[in-house]
Order: sequence, then structure tokens, then C-alpha cells
Amino acid sequence: MAEVVALVDYGAGNLHSVHNALKRVGAHVKVTDDPEVVRAADRIVLPGVGSFKACAEGLRGVHGMVEAMTERVQVGSAPFLGICVGMQLLATRGLEHGSTSGLGWIDGEVRLLEPTDPSIKVPHMGWNDVAVMPHAKGHPVFEEGEAYFLHSYHFVASDGHDVAAMTDHGEGLVAAVARDNVLGVQFHPEKSQAYGLALLERFLEWDPR
Repeated sequence: MAEVVALVDYGAGNLHSVHNALKRVGAHVKVTDDPEVVRAADRIVLPGVGSFKACAEGLRGVHGMVEAMTERVQVGSAPFLGICVGMQLLATRGLEHGSTSGLGWIDGEVRLLEPTDPSIKVPHMGWNDVAVMPHAKGHPVFEEGEAYFLHSYHFVASDGHDVAAMTDHGEGLVAAVARDNVLGVQFHPEKSQAYGLALLERFLEWDPR
């Protein structure tokens, strides 16, 4: 029986394109706002577009969803992938429109991009390098390449070991995080053509247990 990938529906915006990308690489996807589907899923993907605050409130607004995700991922060790704001929600808190609590699965906070060079534009938008950190070189999901980014806030991890990849936009920015069975990418795999589809394919094959 094919593994089920739960794609969490909480009004996050990029659901359709992420769904299509996962289907293209052979995933059996269930788009769902049902906590019980998440509890039973083999893998979980959390998309996200917009502000940290709006996404955090949207996720918590789906009754029982955070609890189901926590049970399945943190206790049940299901492989998890957060995309864009879905990755940022892994942080302890976000500082967009005040301070908002995240899931707290990876220690850190999400801050506004504030480049010192005025020629560096915000948001960080378009194609940029993804450089895998030395300690993550052997990770089965992450590879060097170019991906599509679109964000004005960035993840600042408390522990550098949780950072799997970096990119550069006037300064070094976290492109991906990883801790145990939890992964997050700041870029959009669904918009990153062959590089992004290959990453999703590796995520589907990844067994962190």
C-alpha cells in the first residue's frame, strides 16, 4: 500500500502548487484539514505563504491540528517537511506583526530581513544558491543547487547544527533546517523546477528512523 503524505490545509496559500509538485514525483497526497488524517499519515508536509502571524493563527485555528502534528511527528517520528512559512513556523517565535509563538520544534526566531547594503532588495525574491552546510553534507535529502526564494523574514536558528543549508542575500541566510525527522526549506521546491522536484522525491524516499 502506498504511503500517504498529508498536506496540511490551513488556508496557507501555496497548497495547490505544492500538491501538484508532490503528485508529479509520485506521492499519494491527501490535502487535509482533518487532524485524524494527519495522525494516520506516513509523512507530513506543511506549506505556507504570507505572514508568520497569519499562518500561525490559521494553523492553530484548525481544531486539534497542532496536537495531531505534534503527536505524529514529535512522538511518532513521521518525516516532516515545512515549506517557506511552513519552515518558519518550526521556530520558537516569529517577530512579524509583533511576537507570535511558533511550534518550537527547532529553537530560533524569525526576523525581518534588514540588509545593510541599500542595493539589496527586500523581499529576497528569485533564484539563489543553496549551499549545504559541512555537517549536513551526508544528509539524504539536501543537495547543492539553485532554488526559488520569496521571503521578507528569515529563520535565525539558536543552534547552528540545526541549519542544513544556507543562501546569500547581502548576508548569509538559512535556506534549510533539519533536526531528526523534521526538515524545513525557506525556498519553494514547487517553484524550483528540476532541483525542487528532486528534493521532494528524496524527501519521499527518506527514512530517518
